Amino acid sequence: MKGSESHYHRETTHKLARLALFSFLLTFILARVFVFLIMSKLMPNLYCFVQGTHVHHLNYGIFMLATVAGYSVFRRPTGRAAEVTALLYGVAMGLTFDEFGMWLHLGGSYWQRASVDAVIVVAVLLVAFARTLKRIEQHHFWMFLIVLVVVLGFGAVIYIAGNRLGEMVGQPLRELESSSSPCGWFN
Repeated sequence: MKGSESHYHRETTHKLARLALFSFLLTFILARVFVFLIMSKLMPNLYCFVQGTHVHHLNYGIFMLATVAGYSVFRRPTGRAAEVTALLYGVAMGLTFDEFGMWLHLGGSYWQRASVDAVIVVAVLLVAFARTLKRIEQHHFWMFLIVLVVVLGFGAVIYIAGNRLGEMVGQPLRELESSSSPCGWFN
């Protein structure tokens, strides 16, 4: 590639990584909030059951990843289509990695620490691809602020809460998890 083409490609890659990071973090946080609200019966049960089996949202993420990957490989989107693809990629990764602990251990509690750790690792990798965060163009400013507030807020919650939160609410969350399922799909 020539100099200007290389710069354009790098900027496009970084922009797509920023979009994927934004939708990844937003999806992870929203999934956690929705699961908690459903389990505490503050929101209607939106879980999908097929013949008594709970279909976890990591499955939706896996199918979305397969679809986005196929589309990316065979259609090679550019422009607006590439941006939408990056957003969908982030959503799919958020749905999948939100339940990382469950697929790593082939079961267990939704609230496993491994899921949060995996989300942090994936977010760091996406930030590495979006390394032009230092040079934000004006039209990305608000998205950057939203991502920054979400990441800093989430990091503060993890830092402050840490193991103490697990000691305080770990058992009640496990009980809430067990009692919220008509099929006992967490045990």
